[in-house]
Amino acid sequence: MLTDALTYLKHSTDAWKTTLIGGLFVLLSVFIVPMFFVWGYVVRVLERTARGNDEAPTFDDWRELTVDGAKAVAILAAYALVPIVVGGLLFGGLWFAVGTDPGTLGSAAIAVASLLMLALTITVAYVVPAALARFATEGRLRAGFEFDALRPSLATSTYAVGWLLALGIVFAGSLLAGLLGEVPVVGALLGAIVSFYALVAAYYVVGQTWADLHPVSLEEGREEPSSERPAV
Repeated sequence: MLTDALTYLKHSTDAWKTTLIGGLFVLLSVFIVPMFFVWGYVVRVLERTARGNDEAPTFDDWRELTVDGAKAVAILAAYALVPIVVGGLLFGGLWFAVGTDPGTLGSAAIAVASLLMLALTITVAYVVPAALARFATEGRLRAGFEFDALRPSLATSTYAVGWLLALGIVFAGSLLAGLLGEVPVVGALLGAIVSFYALVAAYYVVGQTWADLHPVSLEEGREEPSSERPAV
């Protein structure tokens, strides 16, 4: 699957144009709207791969792309708020309890709190791709938050392996993008292109994994499958 993921964008009808546009949008994501385009494209990748279509999409139908991207960003933001809010309450409470000189007991409490926050952050990062995949295949924003429906998939080794592979792709892409960012003049753009490429490759893996867990025919589109393959 790794080779297929890394060559996925080459199956676009205009691979170089798509990759360059995606990189530019990543670079301009600070202006918010380009971020919608990036995540709208990711939603299309998930929808297609989950339905068994290995042809990479192009940047078109901008209205749909923007709407889907905005919904995907809303899902990302909602999940990201969980560790932020919990961390604020947890560390705020510890600071109130132990002050600026925590001592041995306070330091131990802070260490435990830090480990809990790390575990929570990893848990959220684990759930998010599944939430996006479910939203992409169903087309409903609420689908990304239906935990009873998400939980069976999250508990499978199939999803765990796919998630780890996707995470590895994003991590490697981030390292390479950071190195390219040091190149004068064009480094930022090159890094953004690599980041986009890695993000798409990672979500290709997520889409394929979701297809294994929730087979959907090409004709069904963004609807809930009538049945699910038993998780193994």
